[in-house]
Amino acid sequence: MGLLQIGVSAQQNPTIALPKIGIDVGTSDSPQDISTTLQLLLLLTVLSLAPSIMIMTTSFLRMIIVFHFLKNALGTGQMPPNQLLAGIALFITFFIMAPTWNEVNDHALKPYMDGKITMDSAYNKGIEPIRQFMFKNVRDEDLELFVGLSSTTRPETREALPTFVLIPAFVLSELRAGFIIGFFMFIPFLIIDMMVASVLMSMGMMMLPPMMISLPFKILLFVLVDGWNLIIGSLIRSFN
Repeated sequence: MGLLQIGVSAQQNPTIALPKIGIDVGTSDSPQDISTTLQLLLLLTVLSLAPSIMIMTTSFLRMIIVFHFLKNALGTGQMPPNQLLAGIALFITFFIMAPTWNEVNDHALKPYMDGKITMDSAYNKGIEPIRQFMFKNVRDEDLELFVGLSSTTRPETREALPTFVLIPAFVLSELRAGFIIGFFMFIPFLIIDMMVASVLMSMGMMMLPPMMISLPFKILLFVLVDGWNLIIGSLIRSFN
């Protein structure tokens, strides 16, 4: 009986409305249409480059480098997984960058969405807090390097420095800071490896891998000193 009712309903409503999405490419004589098309292409380009922008202009780069150094120093293999480390670095980046992004939202994004300012003005106001964050964490030596390589006139003030020069200098500074922190993290774990290796050699156990014995001691040391709290706290305080 139920099947008959379904069949009758299907006969009474033979067509079912389905959504249709299409993109048309045609010609236009209106400058306004051309401007809208260019804005749409620009928006799609920015969205496709969003992960790179997220990595290169925020604290994410230093975080992920230090976390990978930590995993290699512990010698735990695939624990914690790379996806977990990336997620931790991402949320800590949200925490560090929250004041900067709130300023971008208040002074650039909201006024532009409300139609109070133009796109050019929104970009200029939105990029300024990000530039201030990068200036606080970039080295003068890296800035001088890329200013010289860019073959541009030496700017008198930081406001005159182009953003395309500031970003690679900031990336280079973050790489250096991440490697320095990673080096100092390796030292205590390296001492444990050397002590275990020397004890095993003195006992004549040369066939026993030292990493197998030192791994529990390194994990125990990391837990006793509250390693995650110490490292993450130090990383957050390392940003100006």
